Amino acid sequence: MVAETVTVQDPNRVALGRLLFHDPRLSKNHQVSCNSCHVLTRYGIDGQATSTVWGAKAGRRNVPSIFNAATHLAQFWDGRALTVEMQAGEAMTNPIEMAMPNEEAVVDAISRVPRYVEMFQTAFAGEAQPISVRNVGEAIGAFERGLATKSRWDKFMAGDHAALTSQEKRGLDVFMQRGCIACHAGPQVGGTSLQKVGAVFPWPNQADKGRLEVTHFELDRMVFKVPSLKNIAETGPYFHDGSTPSLEVAIRLMAFYQLGLEITEDEVYAIADWMRSMTGEPDQDYIAAPQLPPGG
Repeated sequence: MVAETVTVQDPNRVALGRLLFHDPRLSKNHQVSCNSCHVLTRYGIDGQATSTVWGAKAGRRNVPSIFNAATHLAQFWDGRALTVEMQAGEAMTNPIEMAMPNEEAVVDAISRVPRYVEMFQTAFAGEAQPISVRNVGEAIGAFERGLATKSRWDKFMAGDHAALTSQEKRGLDVFMQRGCIACHAGPQVGGTSLQKVGAVFPWPNQADKGRLEVTHFELDRMVFKVPSLKNIAETGPYFHDGSTPSLEVAIRLMAFYQLGLEITEDEVYAIADWMRSMTGEPDQDYIAAPQLPPGG
């Protein structure tokens, strides 16, 4: 595992993105914002197995945390967006997310807010058409790239071996010895690859075909992005289908379906204790809900 790098974002875009992230005017019914599902005070999730989204429709998948997501190789469970900027842009016109009918409707909604017109002109100076869905995604992405957490695990990785307890270190040892590290690798302990869920034994819920629905390539059946384990103790229910609220059960299921192993209760609890060391406290000032500008 290696340390991650951080790119400084344009503060004008960050300020604009913070407002847009919280603004329900970017949805068809003016009731759904990015923060409706990626609740920043709940580690970027909504706590439901699958979200109830626009029009009170049940979503298909569990909401992944937006914290630390900008460093992942791709976004969405099926990896169909490469960046958080692309993900934010797609969500607004997705019929089961924010349900705007088209990009023109998004531009029109923003153009009706005088403060947004000014902020887009500043954040995207020199562009003939500063207000666009692409630039909405760029601004929201700039804000989301600041949604990072640091924990005792990060201190341990930086060389402070006293940051973890002996039980947590044992959990890490078991995690590595059992082979879990093969998929949950990198600075975020995951988010670096797309893998088949049910690699050894078929995953019980086969309704969602995963990345196959994006690529139409049979080898992508049941392939999903490997989630990061950062803040994992706070981001249940787990898996793409939200099938379990228990961290310990999730560990046991992964050992069985991915590795073909039945690990002991002692090993399960040791791994869970180590995973809890990855819970970090978000910057409360950064995630505070802003006062939205009038208009629209």
